[in-house]
Amino acid sequence: MEPARLKLYAYLDARDHQRTYLAIMRLFTSTLLADLSAGEVAGALAGAEREGRVEPGESRIENVINRLRQLVEWGNLVQGRREVVASSIAEFQHGSVRYQVSKLAVRVQRDVDELLRVPEGAREVSRELLPAVERGLGALGRSLSEALLSEARRPREVLAEQVTTLFLQHAELAATVRDFYAYLGQVVTRHHLAPEEISGFRNLLVEYIQMVVEDVLRHTPAIADALARLNAARSELLRLLGRADLGERVERARGRSAEDWQELTDWFVDRPGRPSQVTALRDATARAIGSLLASVKRATSGGGLLPSRRAELLKLAAWFDGGTRSEAHELYAAAFGLYSARHLSPAPEHDSDNERTSWRDGPVHDVTVSVRSRGDRGARGRTSKILDDPMTEQSLLAEAREADERRAASVAELAAAAPRLATTELSGEALGVLCELLTLAMAQRDTAADSGSATDPVRGLRVTVANAPGQSTRIHSHAGTLTLHDSTLVLD
Repeated sequence: MEPARLKLYAYLDARDHQRTYLAIMRLFTSTLLADLSAGEVAGALAGAEREGRVEPGESRIENVINRLRQLVEWGNLVQGRREVVASSIAEFQHGSVRYQVSKLAVRVQRDVDELLRVPEGAREVSRELLPAVERGLGALGRSLSEALLSEARRPREVLAEQVTTLFLQHAELAATVRDFYAYLGQVVTRHHLAPEEISGFRNLLVEYIQMVVEDVLRHTPAIADALARLNAARSELLRLLGRADLGERVERARGRSAEDWQELTDWFVDRPGRPSQVTALRDATARAIGSLLASVKRATSGGGLLPSRRAELLKLAAWFDGGTRSEAHELYAAAFGLYSARHLSPAPEHDSDNERTSWRDGPVHDVTVSVRSRGDRGARGRTSKILDDPMTEQSLLAEAREADERRAASVAELAAAAPRLATTELSGEALGVLCELLTLAMAQRDTAADSGSATDPVRGLRVTVANAPGQSTRIHSHAGTLTLHDSTLVLD
């Protein structure tokens, strides 16, 4: 199923006729329930051909039929038929075969058009949605109580409306946060920044990001409390929302499954071994500020690198962008000394280009730091020697063997004490191994009512902890007694 779905993107990176495929898919997704024949598609492509948006000759009916068949093979279009009145066999063939766009292909093209419209700069974070999410959760709790007390239809409709609105607001908030920090990671990792860029990013980090993080941290506790109250009645909430009578394979709106609510909770609330997105946002902000400070230090230190060649390289790139094809070839030869008769660059390990791909359309070559800063292609420094220290090597090997023997003995002690764990006094190292496995088992539990298990990867000892209300498990050792309330522990 997954390879077949990935073929839906094939027309975006087709070797030939890429612009024609894109124009056809935009034609099919520009209206609802598009049902077009090859002749109608050819008529629409004729206008695009006159405007230069597709290659000459692509609007010919035989070429259009080939492109439509290829899109059908990739799964973007599906074929259908209908009765037509035709004056010839060719007209009947061209008019009777109809094409419709598939559901997944609509999503692919919609994402593509949205991506092409996105500007290169930062995306503003929708901070105003945080208080809206907080208020929505509070209103949702009150609507849930009313719906549980009433059998009328209206309270359930209000409940469904609030759930849909809540998840749409959170989806928009999460998308803007991801896009903003993706842009931030792209700019703070650049090795050289112009002085005006450093000033702009400083204001961005010190003022805007601080405001975003403060808003998130201020609203998160109230949102987490509201989610905890709703999660306690999650089963009743999902029952009231019900299932649409559209079959089992229907794609339902967000908020109608337990997985959706768990994903929403994980965005705001930490779990053992699974930090929330709020924690990730705070850590990403700290890393971004550290990267900016390092860039400022490099730019202002007197003993750093020589002045950067980035401005010259950008000027050269602007010449390439503004020149004609023949001027670009001449500029390339003059700037890099690479003519048609010789090529001084070493051959790559794998050349994915074909003989018809020009250098300007080929893969982008990464410019190293030494070239950007000094215009120097030479290697710096010598390869350090590999020191041979047999005494240190043997000492480290002996320490590793001793540590492995101690762990093996601790695991064997735990395995022997498994049938009578409550009455056996464990050694300190055996208790340490047990606590290590117990921590991993606890991390597998989503709630206190779940069970979790962890296994030693080398010797196979498994620790299973399960919920047992009213029971306590005590494990005695030389260092003290470990007590697990409302839980049972099994070693096997």
